[in-house]
Amino acid sequence: MRFLPVNLNAVLVELEDLPQTLALLASLRAEPIAGIEELVPAARTLLITFRPAAIAADELARQVGARSLDASEARSERRIEIPVRYDGEDLAEVAGLLGITPDEVVRRHTGSDYTVAFTGFAPGFAYLSGGDSSLNVPRRKVPRTRIPAGAVGLAGSFSGVYPQASPGGWQILGITDAPMWDLSRETPALLQPGDAVRFVDVTGQPRTELEAAAAPAQPTVSKSGCAFEIRAAGLQALLEDGGRHGQAKQGVSASGAMDRRSLQAANRLVGNASDTACIEVAYGGFQLACRGDAVVAVTGAEGPVTLTRADGAQWPLPRYQPVALAEGDVLALGEPTAGIRSYIAVRGGFDIAPVLGSLSTDTLARVGPAAIAVGDVLPVRAVSAGALVGEPEAPPTDLPTVREEVVLDIVLGPRTDWFTPDAVELLCGQAWTVTPQSNRVGIRLAGEEALARANHAELPSEGTARGSIQVPASGQPVLFLADHPLTGGYPVIASVATHHLDRAGQIPVNARVRFRPMAQ
Repeated sequence: MRFLPVNLNAVLVELEDLPQTLALLASLRAEPIAGIEELVPAARTLLITFRPAAIAADELARQVGARSLDASEARSERRIEIPVRYDGEDLAEVAGLLGITPDEVVRRHTGSDYTVAFTGFAPGFAYLSGGDSSLNVPRRKVPRTRIPAGAVGLAGSFSGVYPQASPGGWQILGITDAPMWDLSRETPALLQPGDAVRFVDVTGQPRTELEAAAAPAQPTVSKSGCAFEIRAAGLQALLEDGGRHGQAKQGVSASGAMDRRSLQAANRLVGNASDTACIEVAYGGFQLACRGDAVVAVTGAEGPVTLTRADGAQWPLPRYQPVALAEGDVLALGEPTAGIRSYIAVRGGFDIAPVLGSLSTDTLARVGPAAIAVGDVLPVRAVSAGALVGEPEAPPTDLPTVREEVVLDIVLGPRTDWFTPDAVELLCGQAWTVTPQSNRVGIRLAGEEALARANHAELPSEGTARGSIQVPASGQPVLFLADHPLTGGYPVIASVATHHLDRAGQIPVNARVRFRPMAQ
């Protein structure tokens, strides 16, 4: 096995094939190594995220490297049949690539069982191995911007079903009405690692449009009698907490606050646990009215915060200190002057049911509460009288702006060797502009010169981490952030170091970013 650097808290273990990957995964699940936080298997790699305070990277490599690759994941007793209408957009093209008829493609695709090898890309998306060995085709050269929910496709030697409408580059053979992801089930993902799967041809039956199955969390009745009524939501306002950890087996990434230190500071100021959900506001323009009495704190971006009392009196409020709100008070956040995301914490937190253990809204996976909208009423949990609040804190002084270049430390790898030496030099040698297409999934960057690859082979899907700088065919990088997919099929040239991830989450559109490699 080969150990490739991903970040200061992550490493990619490269193995010879899928059986070895699954053997190592089985070994680490059966006998966990203290300090490992998440395991994301893929075709020939295992992404390991760990706590550096608990185990050093070299010690982790030593212990993982000593593991036997003879173990095997326990096979499920479940066998799931998936009905498919084989009328997909790429069926004829796949037949042409293989030199057979479309009917023969269908016969081979339905002729034997598959096994769920691993999950990733999106919640409920399972990579299915096995089947007819001849069904091995490359991804599409140009991915589609939208593939419908239930689409059944091929990529390399894998088959898979898209749980929800999304972009994608798999070759589409047909469509199924079987929901791959449904939060009303005890286990939302239909397909679990080790399950046996069989595709059944039902071509000719009527089609039913599938809807995304991620129902929003519903507010509960607050016992405190306090709530926030949303008067203006701005560009984007979401509930975000410390993240949805431990769900990678279902294809669900952690998500969570884009600037975790600001989230923690806001909670510390009002006396909450550090990972309690806050309102994450992008670019200001947000207003809430307080029903009852509450204690709040605003952290994150720099910008005006105003309080308007029920009688019309108005004055500015400081950030980074607790503030008492009374019945009828209106809190408003203006446009930031530095950074872009603010965090509003309330003492007690929000009395809303979590989704898979978290209140975070994952905008890519569409898991968690719906985006906060005008007219929403967010109930607040009751707290005991006299609950402590924190001392005022000094706000950060180096938040990113469009006025100067933003420097981010990076760790080179794991696929730096897939690029030319000039491309690696160019990554750090030129400034990159943050484009308007950037969001919580990632920052799309544009440079005067694109990054050229030395290796043009198709990269099998492998795990990606928050901070990964993935380079698609265009040569213009994408910096993955909180809502990134668990796996990806483009090479990662480097990753933003963990200590600069919060900073990355505050970079405004049109800012210029420069990468600075860390010594390794």
